[in-house]
Amino acid sequence: MVEIKHLTRYYGKTAAVRGIDFEIRDNEILGFLGPNGAGKSTTMNMIAGYLPSTDGTVIVDGFDITEQAAEAKRRIGYLPEIPPVYPDMRVEEYLKFVAGIKGIPAKERRAQVESAMERLRITDMRRRLIRNLSKGYKQRVGFAQALLGDPKVLILDEPTVGLDPTQVMEVRQLIRELGRDRSVIFSSHILAEISAVCERVVIINKGKIRAVDTIEHLESSMSASTVLNLTCEAGKDKVLRLLSDIRGVVKVSDVREGEGRVSCKVELAEEKVRSEIMSVLLRNECNISEMSMDKLSLEEVFAKITAQSDAPGGLQDLLDETPEVPEEAPADEAAGSNGKEGA
Repeated sequence: MVEIKHLTRYYGKTAAVRGIDFEIRDNEILGFLGPNGAGKSTTMNMIAGYLPSTDGTVIVDGFDITEQAAEAKRRIGYLPEIPPVYPDMRVEEYLKFVAGIKGIPAKERRAQVESAMERLRITDMRRRLIRNLSKGYKQRVGFAQALLGDPKVLILDEPTVGLDPTQVMEVRQLIRELGRDRSVIFSSHILAEISAVCERVVIINKGKIRAVDTIEHLESSMSASTVLNLTCEAGKDKVLRLLSDIRGVVKVSDVREGEGRVSCKVELAEEKVRSEIMSVLLRNECNISEMSMDKLSLEEVFAKITAQSDAPGGLQDLLDETPEVPEEAPADEAAGSNGKEGA
């Protein structure tokens, strides 16, 4: 549905986003993660067509966001981190105004505005001035304007900021429902929200993509080794001796013994060693009462990936050094786009 190819954005000589590539699939809810200053909002602004790129392309449903801007933007609904609402307008008035700007035919505007207000549960606020709404309700109004025009792609930058826990759950459910028939890219600092609604995530740091994968695969693959939590009905010395003879057991730690049982953590070179451990212990009459695998949470994966990219000689150095603006591009042109109109 959306293809991002070599997307780059300079501010003067500083590269905020550097040659990133990823895609948003049809009917997918894609999580977009990164620490503050990583380039998330800049990337989302370029995908939405609000900000021109220095280089690269964004293709939305087959239309280039620069060359075929009107067609591409017609397929996008965008909720930036700060909702684009006018405080001196009433809720319904504002949404009708946005519907007109989006080119929704006059005969369809009322129905679309009613549907958006109902979906975001702001119908009873329709006559209220936006300036008098709480932060949470302003966020809902911003979400409602993103839904106008029935876009195929939704770009949501921190959509639950300012909402109370009940409202957050409602928005999560709404995002799941919307993801059934459209593509959604969803940015949030709250990783639990990403885990709750997304299967696949993009992690960005210092303007570069650090990972694009499913949450499950990231959580299982980021550990340098696999840790097995093991409890056996046997003596400590016997269990430790048997484990030490198994090829692929790297380390045994946190050993505890009591009431005829021994518990420990077993670090494995690879997950398949678990089957060998089970076979050896059962063959030697060590009954297994517990065997489970440890894996990193999304928060731990995120911290590990971003830490690697910051570490000297780590992932950051393997990817590339901070790029310079090409000599043929003057600094005042570097902040704009290559032959593209400015914002």
